[in-house]
Amino acid sequence: MSRLGGTLGRRSARALIGLAGALLLAGCMQATLAPSSTASLTPRDRQLLAHPPYAQASIPEEFQRHIVNYSGKEPPGTILVDTDARFLYYVMPDGKAIRYGVAVGEEAMAFSGVATIGRMSEWPDWVPTADIQARLGPFPARVAGGPANPLGARALYLYAGNKDTLYRIHGTNQPEYIGQAISSGCIRMTNEDVIDLYDRVRQGATVIVLPPSQNALAGRPFAGRRS
Repeated sequence: MSRLGGTLGRRSARALIGLAGALLLAGCMQATLAPSSTASLTPRDRQLLAHPPYAQASIPEEFQRHIVNYSGKEPPGTILVDTDARFLYYVMPDGKAIRYGVAVGEEAMAFSGVATIGRMSEWPDWVPTADIQARLGPFPARVAGGPANPLGARALYLYAGNKDTLYRIHGTNQPEYIGQAISSGCIRMTNEDVIDLYDRVRQGATVIVLPPSQNALAGRPFAGRRS
């Protein structure tokens, strides 16, 4: 949950621009609301989420989990984040993807680029960076994992090579912000959705985060419109 202040380099930026151009030709995608399931919840998940210390949010249907047609070239297992539309896609076989609603960072704080998942953690502790302490603190030096923790139920740590970018895809204790751009730069999901994603993705998977204004908004293929 810290700011790096840029992308992962010129080659990554060129790749993202090329990807965004390809997406403009992708056409619209049919969206099917994915039924809510608790099958992937562990006993610990059920215990910690039974009485969370935050208000249950009513997530608009647009930002609930959907299965969509996907015409991109990314291989199954890839994660793609459309920051402008506030959607995260997990690419599946046979031209399908799971689309999740997310909260992203404000433009000045947001991560964009190509990374890999270097580490994965269940109910992680949170160690606020000096930047977070200066902007939003004071916080304890370490916040134990649990439903009150800003990282929520799961965290996927984004790496560039062998270096931690300090950006994460993670759960949240503020589900009311799903679908919005808010101050911190990480990618937030509801705890139920990040648990679902965590069970599908593998360490080492590629994560592509499109920068603002470099997505397919003109053609809206990533909005998951019903055809």
